[in-house]
Amino acid sequence: MKNVFRLIAFLEGISYLLLLFVAVPIKYNLGDPSYVKLLGMPHGLLFVGYIIIAFLIKVEQNWEKKDFGIVMFASILPFGTFYVDWKYLKK
Repeated sequence: MKNVFRLIAFLEGISYLLLLFVAVPIKYNLGDPSYVKLLGMPHGLLFVGYIIIAFLIKVEQNWEKKDFGIVMFASILPFGTFYVDWKYLKK
């Protein structure tokens, strides 16, 4: 399950960065919201998957409340899921 979480975290992080740094600037600078619509749904599904799988593996990974809070908080920060992978999942 940890490897599935690592994959979801990676994909969620990539989709978030694409949404924030590619799709949103195109929407507001060029007036084309199609990229936000295209990337928004996959990112949302990956985000939900990240949260659900984090809850499922927190006992397996022996995360204390603080660690679990960091894992959850990282899901809303750009590059946060990459930090989680480096700090908590590569072991």
